[in-house]
Amino acid sequence: MNRFLGWLEEQARDREDAGLTRRLQPRPVGGDGLVNLAGNDYLGLAGDPRVVEAAAAAARGWGAGAGASRLVTGTTTAHEELETRLAAFCGQPAGLVFSSGYLANLAAVTAVAGRGDLVVSDAHVHASLVDACRLSRARVVVTPHNDVAAVARALAERPEDRALVLTESVYSVLGDAAPLAELAEVCAVHHAVLVVDEAHALGCAGPEGRGLVPAHGLAGRPDVIVTVTLSKALGSQGGAVLGHPAVREHLVNRARPFIYDTGLAPAPVGSATAALEILQAEPERVARVAAVMRRLAEAAQVPTPAAAVLSVPVADPRAAVAAAAACAQRGVRVGCFRPPSVPDGVSRIRLTARATLRDDELRLAACVLRDALDAVAVP
Repeated sequence: MNRFLGWLEEQARDREDAGLTRRLQPRPVGGDGLVNLAGNDYLGLAGDPRVVEAAAAAARGWGAGAGASRLVTGTTTAHEELETRLAAFCGQPAGLVFSSGYLANLAAVTAVAGRGDLVVSDAHVHASLVDACRLSRARVVVTPHNDVAAVARALAERPEDRALVLTESVYSVLGDAAPLAELAEVCAVHHAVLVVDEAHALGCAGPEGRGLVPAHGLAGRPDVIVTVTLSKALGSQGGAVLGHPAVREHLVNRARPFIYDTGLAPAPVGSATAALEILQAEPERVARVAAVMRRLAEAAQVPTPAAAVLSVPVADPRAAVAAAAACAQRGVRVGCFRPPSVPDGVSRIRLTARATLRDDELRLAACVLRDALDAVAVP
C-alpha cells in the first residue's frame, strides 16, 4: 500500500477508536423534517422570502460571483452599502466586508499584529482566531478562559511595545459572555487593542441585537476592533471587521485575506443587507430568541446562557454521539461537539435557539432533550 494512504488509514482507525469520526450529513431541499436546534440561523432569516429574493435580485443585477478581488473589480456599490449599514447598526464608524467570518478574523489579527508584537488570546477563542495567532508571527500568550487578571499580567510583563487581546463576546462552544468592560479597561491601562468577535452576539444580544460591544459602551472606541459574521443571525454568508476608519484603510492595504481573496459574491451581500433591515424592523425576533433559549436552558437544567448558544457537557465523545442520535430519532436535531472542536477537550451537546421555532416544536424539543440527557452521564 502507498505509504501516504497507509498513514491516512491509520489516522482514520485512531479517530474511529476514539469516537471522533465525523461524517457529512447533507440536508435535502426543504429540510429533513427534524426540529433544528443545531444550526446558527438564530433569527430564522436564511429562508425568509424577503432575504431569499434579495439574494436573487443581487445575483440578477451583479452576476453570480464578484468576479475579482475587492481591490480589482470585486467591489460593488452593494458591498459599500452593506458595510455602511452594518457599521452604523453596531455603533461603529466604518466596516469592511470579507467573504467569510473566518477570513475577517484572520485579517483583523494578522494585519495588525506581527513579529515583535504580543497577542494575548483567551483559551476558548474560535479556531479562526487561533489560526490568526499562528499566522501573525507575533508572540502569543494563551490565558485561561475569561481570566482578566491573567490578561493584565501578560500585558504588564510584556517587553513588546504593541499588544492585541483577543476574545469572543459570546463564546461559540460554552455560550457564555466575556467580561468585555474589564478587558477593555485592562487594555486601556496597558495600551493594548481589544479584538472582539461578535459572531454569536450580533442579532441575539445587546440592545436590539446590536451586540455586546455596544451594550458595554465600547462601540466606536479606536482601541476596540470588532469582527462579525453574516452567516449566523443574518442568515447569509460572509464576515466583516468594524472599527475606526483608519483600521478599515489599513486592512484594505495590508490584510492578505482581503487583498488576495475574491470578493464576497453579490447574492450574500444582498441577502445580508435585507436581513439587517428585517432585524432593525422586527426587534421582536431578538426577544423571541431569548425566550426560546430560556426554555431550552430550563429543560437542560443549566443556567440561561448569554445569547443563543447552550452547551451541556457529557461524559465522553461516544455519549455525546449517542445523545445526539437519540434526539434525532425523536425528531430533534442537536449539535454534537467533540475534540478537537472543543477547546477544553470536554464533549458537549450544543443547542441553539431560533426565533422562528414554534411553541409546539419548542415543547417537543424540551421533552426530547430532557430524556436524552437523563440517559447519558452528565459530569
